[in-house]
Amino acid sequence: MIEAAMVWNEPNNTSHWDFGVDPGWHIFAQMARAAGDAIHSEAPGVQRVLGGISPIDARFIAHMKGLGVLDSMDVVAVHGFPLDWNLWSIEDWPQRLAAVQAVTELPVWVTEVGISTFAGDAVQAEGLTRTAEVLRGRADRVHWYSLFDLPGQWEATTRHKQREGSSYFRHFHMGLVREDGTPKPAMDVFAQHAGELGICQWFHYEDHRLDDAVRWLRKLGVKKLRTGLSWSDDDRPNSLAWFDRQMKALEEFDVTVTFCFTPEHRGMVPHYTSPPKDVGEFVDFCARMVRRYGR
Repeated sequence: MIEAAMVWNEPNNTSHWDFGVDPGWHIFAQMARAAGDAIHSEAPGVQRVLGGISPIDARFIAHMKGLGVLDSMDVVAVHGFPLDWNLWSIEDWPQRLAAVQAVTELPVWVTEVGISTFAGDAVQAEGLTRTAEVLRGRADRVHWYSLFDLPGQWEATTRHKQREGSSYFRHFHMGLVREDGTPKPAMDVFAQHAGELGICQWFHYEDHRLDDAVRWLRKLGVKKLRTGLSWSDDDRPNSLAWFDRQMKALEEFDVTVTFCFTPEHRGMVPHYTSPPKDVGEFVDFCARMVRRYGR
């Protein structure tokens, strides 16, 4: 069921890892090494992926290599959003990937790339076409972010929230499907590239969109899906029942599952981005999930 396991998400982004609490990422490195080793011990056939970085920074990958993290990984990953949050263009993708490839021999996957419809549907459709063209043959795996728009009543996973202004509200318009269930023009464009592009779609605890997502993925012919199992959900009532339901629904796809988000009471500070007080607790979560859902 799980083809690949990603250790954390965007560890060089303060909205996902508090490197103010962990300057130099030494706690992160200890945690990632141990998690990678535990995943391999439980399921040697599951590929281990270092959490996709955003921004794309080859120096960060080199730093992880120096800390021994890449010895416990099979893949490194990057995320890029050149028309929304990055100060570079779609045409810069080849040099961004080449910079990371120059500091590691591991394969480099693009596990999130997307374009919002904040500025209009045509921007997303045209940008998807060009992104597929530019990335073709340059990465072994590319996941488009995302299938669904984020519901307006939810919060985006970002530290600064509405203080980010328009940057924050772009999070709500990244999908190929609107909140009301209607497809955007880019859906037809994606369908033309579904054989080479995967989807990245996060599901919240007991997410009402899960079954609809499976129907859309089947309709599009998507084979590869990236999603997450949140450590912070592990203490919720009936968490295992939700995890089982989610993974059962997705079992027909080649799933890259991301393990991340610290339960507040287990963090060095009470926030999902916090380094854990005991990295072994996160490692144990990864091991349990891979033992239960790994191939």
